[in-house]
Amino acid sequence: MTNEQKTPETEPKTFSDQLEVAGNQLVEKVQELVKEGNARRLIIRNAENEVLMDINLTVGVAASVVGVLAAWWVAPVAAIAAIFARLKIEVVREGVPPSE
Repeated sequence: MTNEQKTPETEPKTFSDQLEVAGNQLVEKVQELVKEGNARRLIIRNAENEVLMDINLTVGVAASVVGVLAAWWVAPVAAIAAIFARLKIEVVREGVPPSE
């Protein structure tokens, strides 16, 4: 066994992107982001920037397993989409931002 401690140098770096979508596009966009596989977390906010839902995605799990386990969030995301016209999705990713 190793007693390896995480330091700022060994911890993976994260960055976030923010997307704006129409309510009727929310479920499709969230499914697309989950299938990409590089998102660690999705935060859905309304136009006033209030958090409506926070979805943690497990990194390193096979895509097929993520698809099965992620099905729990479809109904709540669809309900949120039906209520709000404009929404923001904050996508937290691991790695180096594309601009660097």
